[in-house]
This record gives sequence, structure tokens and C-alpha cells, in this order.
Amino acid sequence: MTRPDPAVPLAVTPVPPAENSPRIYVACLAAYNHGHLHGCWIPATKPREIMQAVRAMLASSPVPDAEEWAIHDHEGFEGAEIAEYAGFQTVCDLAEFIRAHGRLGACLHRHFAGDLAAARAAFEDHAGQYGSLGEFAESLHRETGTNIPQALQPYIDWQALGRDMELSGDIMTLRTGIDALHVFWSQ
Repeated sequence: MTRPDPAVPLAVTPVPPAENSPRIYVACLAAYNHGHLHGCWIPATKPREIMQAVRAMLASSPVPDAEEWAIHDHEGFEGAEIAEYAGFQTVCDLAEFIRAHGRLGACLHRHFAGDLAAARAAFEDHAGQYGSLGEFAESLHRETGTNIPQALQPYIDWQALGRDMELSGDIMTLRTGIDALHVFWSQ
């Protein structure tokens, strides 16, 4: 999404951002269609508060009787996408999810094509964070208590075992950093 030009003054004073807190930029479409940039940044906290801010922004529009708005930008959602005409309840629900789960929540939201219910449900099957698939496979083996003779342990390819688990559909993985691989049991 395109950010509003900082050189163009906004008719409504933008809300100062809280520490990377999710917020949306809502624009007046009547003003936009007449070549004016008019909108405001609104924290994604409560749908009622967002609607009040939108009504105030529309009331101060340079175009009389402005009624239509659209979400033209967003920040603090860790890469999760928000549709231009998303409902404010949807925006607030996603913001709450991102505040609770951060980048991993945003990755899950994208993985499930914006289905917040599926992203929430995936946390029930979160097996943890590991450095690699091999680390996960070895950890899983150790937890099961199977005893492998010391002489055979160097011959076990834990990375290949983990990869096979992923390819077979037993697990799903999402990477949030170089050494941050999140493993989920497949449903």
C-alpha cells in the first residue's frame, strides 16, 4: 500500500503511533476523488472508537457531504494484510491477535490466506520453536524415550527425518527468523 505524502498536510491531525501498535490510515474517498489527501491514522483498538474517528474525519472533509471512506494503509500488523474495505471489528480482532502473537501470528494469518479463525486454531497444535527441522526431529525422538545405541547415533540424519515429516504432511513449519523455525502438528 502507498503511504500518504508527508509533504501534503492532512486536514485531520494524525494520531501519534504507540510503540509499533497496530493502526490504520482511513481516507475520505470524496476528497481523494477530487485530488485531495484527507484522512487520519487511527489506532486499531475498538471498532466504535475507529468509527467515531472516521466520522470526525469525514465531517472535516474539504468535500461537502463526504460519506465514503477506505483503509489506504496500515502499520504494526507485522506484514498481515488488511483489505481496503475491511470491517473495523475484523481490523481490531486482527490487531489483538498480532499484539498477542507478533510476527508468528502474522505469518499464520498469511499462511491461512487471511482466515483469522484458522490462524488462532493453529496455536493449539504449536509444537514449539526450533533452530531447524533436525533439531525438532531429534528433540521429538528424545521426548519419546527411545534408546539408540551410542555407536549408531552419528548415522542418524535428523535433518532428513524432520524434512520427511514435513513433506509427508505430519508437520507444518513457519520461519520467523534465521534460527526461529516454528513447528505445528498438521490437522
